[in-house]
Amino acid sequence: MNLNSIPAFQDNYIWVLSDDAGRCLIVDPGEAAPVLRAIKENNWQPEAIFLTHHHADHVGGVAELRQHFPHIEVYGPAETQDKGTTKVVAEGDNVSVLGQEFCIIATPGHTLGHICFFNMPYLFCGDTMFSGGCGRLFEGTATQMYQSLKKISALPDDTLICCAHEYTLSNMKFALSILPHDLFINEYYREVKELRAKNQKTLPVTLKNERRNNIFLRTDDTDFINEISKETKLLQPSERFAWLRAKKDNF
Repeated sequence: MNLNSIPAFQDNYIWVLSDDAGRCLIVDPGEAAPVLRAIKENNWQPEAIFLTHHHADHVGGVAELRQHFPHIEVYGPAETQDKGTTKVVAEGDNVSVLGQEFCIIATPGHTLGHICFFNMPYLFCGDTMFSGGCGRLFEGTATQMYQSLKKISALPDDTLICCAHEYTLSNMKFALSILPHDLFINEYYREVKELRAKNQKTLPVTLKNERRNNIFLRTDDTDFINEISKETKLLQPSERFAWLRAKKDNF
């Protein structure tokens, strides 16, 4: 399988997974034009679209893509039924595309119906987790997002986090503001800064990388607890997560 990312809008990535025969799967096409260009350039034959949630920058291109490819299947959560989804999927379902089985993981938080699609090593996680960060809580609660990230963190080390936005640099600046002396975070921040200075992408990343550098996965860490205890004393990791997410909102 071949993984490709198509830049869209200011900082979105539309992921495309293709096989050697040229069949492809498109994830969260917020706009159609760059996808149609890539299809033409690579001579791809689209078989399916995956939608992780209902926001416009993830679903805006579906209608136009379906006009060009009327037989394409669109898999998404119930909240995307009016966005072009032809097959509603939920936690525990399996979807067979390009000869691969993708399992559906419910990850509420950013939206209430947000889902991820997983087929080792690929995790298409939309706006649930970013490199160094996580999605804003537009509909769900901090506890829901905390539990969703725990589900993702339980996947294998070499899972590839295929998230939908290039937010890594700003996420790592925030992480440094919380844990300024952390060696992993400092090293990753330097790497990311160099990549972005050359306008290169930072994604996908491995889950192993995220467990070290994503501060939202580290709310149980002693270093993290000790550092934030200068500002707040919170006993539950989900409470520490909520505090951290609120702090990031105002960063």
